[in-house]
Amino acid sequence: MGLRGDAGLSAEPLTGLPPVNELAAALDAPHAEAVAAARRAIDQRRRALLAGETGPVDLVAAARVVLAQMRRPSLRRVINATGVILHTNLGRAPLPAAARAAVAHAAEGYSNLELDLETGARGSRHAHVEGLLRELTGAESAMVVNNGAAAVLLAAAALAGAGRSIVVSRGQLVEIGGGFRIPDVIAQSGSRLVEVGTTNRTQLGDYERAIEDQERARPAAILRVHQSNFRTVGFVADVSVEQLCGLSVPVIDDVGSGVVAQGLVALGNEPSLHRSVAAGAALVCCSGDKLLGGPQAGLLLGSAAAVAAARSHPLARALRIDKLSLAALEATLALYRDPARARREIPVLAMLDAGNRNLTRKAQALQSAIGDAGSEIVQATAKAGGGALPLLELHGPAVAISERFDPVAVATALRASDPPVIGRIHHGRLLLDPRTLADHEVDLVAMVVTDALHSAAPG
Repeated sequence: MGLRGDAGLSAEPLTGLPPVNELAAALDAPHAEAVAAARRAIDQRRRALLAGETGPVDLVAAARVVLAQMRRPSLRRVINATGVILHTNLGRAPLPAAARAAVAHAAEGYSNLELDLETGARGSRHAHVEGLLRELTGAESAMVVNNGAAAVLLAAAALAGAGRSIVVSRGQLVEIGGGFRIPDVIAQSGSRLVEVGTTNRTQLGDYERAIEDQERARPAAILRVHQSNFRTVGFVADVSVEQLCGLSVPVIDDVGSGVVAQGLVALGNEPSLHRSVAAGAALVCCSGDKLLGGPQAGLLLGSAAAVAAARSHPLARALRIDKLSLAALEATLALYRDPARARREIPVLAMLDAGNRNLTRKAQALQSAIGDAGSEIVQATAKAGGGALPLLELHGPAVAISERFDPVAVATALRASDPPVIGRIHHGRLLLDPRTLADHEVDLVAMVVTDALHSAAPG
């Protein structure tokens, strides 16, 4: 076959495939890289031939495409036009500019991650955010781990573990994303689960009886779990964190999304860190990359004794946060010192708080650039996503691609762009929601969409 697929296809096309080294020599790349690309291109062509494809193929061009794909990072920036603010598949919360700068600065070289610059002695990585967390929430002490599930696991292991029991309402034995379930987390902590109440109704007396029934082997803790990604409505009842903290057993309060911001209507009745700390919970747990708007992290705050127990537990080292996430978290938390600035500069809060005037401006700019023949402005509903605020519907304008175009074909073309643009298909049309687009992304999205419409055949 040589290097072009239009030669030698008549009798035994497989035998006409060129040697790997011959194809590699035609590529402008280091030898090892060129060989890998050539081998993949030949393997792809071999599979195509075995599947019955016999059309001409330029193997050099194919190998160059493979080479470009190999050089492209696997983890890439994408543009989120779905309208889902905390899109788990897209990395949840986009970082504020201050957090991005902090990450870059911390990554430049060495850092004082675990060094006390004043004394020269070994320090604690938790010190970089503990003061901020105490200031913002009123907690006696705080620490951070690598994600929210890790925070709950460590809290359970530190306050119970070793076969001691943790009391949980049956209505809070939830499953979070990826199939992780609260009973499994408790089991992995070494604790024993004691269920109380029913799926829809749990009363204070249910907890009191559980404590009395196990008086000889007193429960080590009560775990309260916020229904982050769903709600039960109708004939329901639960027990407030204030009531639970009035009992004689330490309370672990998993509030899920980590609300620190105040005054945002969209946050509704989402539990805040400040409330749980003020109620007297021994440990309050949450994620850093949801409604807090920072990097992936797990926060634990509460009493000095409970946090000290968590810090000294062997799991703490296995679950510890890395320096780059810590830098981003510190910068994000610092923004909350000025509530107005936090609402402006933390993307998650700004998206939740976005007004119709701003959304309409972006939608009109995007639609105008794409053109009336390819798009129109419609009303749509955005979501918080990421297991937060499941009932919240954020109404606003979106740009709908014309029904003349196959939405799947357009979505595929957008994902193949650089950078990829991710929209959502709703009622047979591809929607681009300006709520999750930064101002500087609108023109780029318009250009990418225009190119995609030219390449996608109308349906």
